[in-house]
Amino acid sequence: MNKNDLMIVDGMALLFRGFFATSFTGNFMMNSKGVPTNGIFGFMRYFLNAVQTFKPTHVICCWDMGSKTFRNDKYESYKANRSAPPEELIPQFDLVKEAVESFGVPNIGMEGYEADDCIGTLAKQYGKEDNVLILTGDQDILQLVDENIKVAIMKKGQGNYAVYHADNFLEQKGIHPMQIVDIKGLMGDTSDNYPGVKGIGEKTALKLIQQYESIDGILENINHLSKGVRKKIEENLEDLHLSRELAEIFCEVPLESTLDEAKWTVDITRVNQKFEELEFKNLIKQVDQVV
Repeated sequence: MNKNDLMIVDGMALLFRGFFATSFTGNFMMNSKGVPTNGIFGFMRYFLNAVQTFKPTHVICCWDMGSKTFRNDKYESYKANRSAPPEELIPQFDLVKEAVESFGVPNIGMEGYEADDCIGTLAKQYGKEDNVLILTGDQDILQLVDENIKVAIMKKGQGNYAVYHADNFLEQKGIHPMQIVDIKGLMGDTSDNYPGVKGIGEKTALKLIQQYESIDGILENINHLSKGVRKKIEENLEDLHLSRELAEIFCEVPLESTLDEAKWTVDITRVNQKFEELEFKNLIKQVDQVV
């Protein structure tokens, strides 16, 4: 039996990447109605290139739904350091979903959870029987790499990807995918604003996990650690366990989704109509290459 090839798109990662790739020059690419469209345009370029490169049979796109999630209930300051999205990006959130929808691609998200949790849930669900490729720019997603789950990290420039899978991960990263969660628990994450163990950075965290395999392994061997590292861990045990919890992608979001809905069958007329509405005439040629 042939396996399906599902591509799960991290919508937030592509949209923000598309927006900031041009907005730093002040180019917000307005349409004739004065609505900024640079983020959507960038998103579509990345999206179409990925479809052309990886040739999926099915495609799903996942999104954040609001700024508060169950992680904020566990830790009030989670992502509290993040500023509001730029004013020019706000109208593009709904428009980009409409553009994705024009391809017949389901937009999936659930309040109270992050896009990462939806990605993880779908990847684990469909990865049992089919091939899954996650398209993102977020290194945290690498914890999901598994037997049938690959992660394509977008690199600088168009069409450049670092693809991680079960066979190359250890060689590339020096650890196993799920050990990323333990490393984040130790070192924390300044972008997501959770603490980890004060005074332990990435190098020390990596060394400890490579030596003891997990946070549990470290705690079981705490008497073998240097006095300095032992003291830091013992003084920040609560933050260590909390940070590990916050770092782990939750893979049991109660989503209702069927693979049939995600089949890559494009109605070119519908896409052209949406692209004309967005005034993306020079992208229509790129669409022709992936249908």
